[in-house]
Amino acid sequence: MKVYGVTGWKNNGKTGLMERLVTEFTSRGFTVSTIKHAHHATDVDQPGTDSYRHRQAGASEVVLASAGRVAIMQELRGAAEPPLAELLARLNPVDLVLVEGYKREPHPKVEACRQDAGTDLIAPRDPSIRAVASDTPLALDCPVFDLNATSEIADFIQTDLGL
Repeated sequence: MKVYGVTGWKNNGKTGLMERLVTEFTSRGFTVSTIKHAHHATDVDQPGTDSYRHRQAGASEVVLASAGRVAIMQELRGAAEPPLAELLARLNPVDLVLVEGYKREPHPKVEACRQDAGTDLIAPRDPSIRAVASDTPLALDCPVFDLNATSEIADFIQTDLGL
């Protein structure tokens, strides 16, 4: 499995770029999975559902299965957050795993940047960032793409990974 990240500060367009890249790569015939890092408490399950009640009762892991999807919820219950490498190892094999977030991990990444967000670029001090996708022209030591040039960004990632 090849791994490529989309990183950047909050409100810089990471999720939109991820969504467009998944669509682009799957339209090219690649199988794609994603991992999204959240810095805040998140719950994909809702109070009142049976699976939520199972977790609240103390289950360490709850598998919710239907004809359309399987969801596995694992409660850390005070244990450390698993590292990215461990999460990647849990995935079924695919051609490409796109990772949103995980700024400090060493996998190759493209940084999303919006001028209105007013945040500093990470790329100049992080060699794992191979390109920047921005809504404004930038002069950098790495390739810079228009934030909405999804096909060009996908071409770059595909070449960079040898897919």
